[in-house]
Amino acid sequence: QVWLVESGGGSVQAGGSLRLACIISGVRVDNACMGWFRQAPGKEREEFAIGMIGNGGTEYDDSVKDRFTVSRDTAKNVVYLQMNSRKPEATATYSCAGDTGRTGSDGTSCYRRDFRYSYWGQGTQVTVSS
Repeated sequence: QVWLVESGGGSVQAGGSLRLACIISGVRVDNACMGWFRQAPGKEREEFAIGMIGNGGTEYDDSVKDRFTVSRDTAKNVVYLQMNSRKPEATATYSCAGDTGRTGSDGTSCYRRDFRYSYWGQGTQVTVSS
């Protein structure tokens, strides 16, 4: 059985930093692609991951590139989302997701679309105030 649990959310001031964690059980993070997704208040969850990490490296959505960093600790089987220079529009529920599927010409890239991910956490709420 696979489960994912996010933590680290809360209410923070704009401009600061926050690190979210996703603890995984049932699948190894070094044997899977892990993605972070967000859902803003009153909106549907975004279809595309804002950040992903797999054995082929990390990828980011343009909206968070250079501000957010995805990393993993294989010993702890945890994936992180480091959020820097947060803006009020970053207020959302952030969810991590995992899947062992791959894409790309060399088969090492992670999927970006949400429907490609089989395993999901419940999400953690981040509220950014100006």
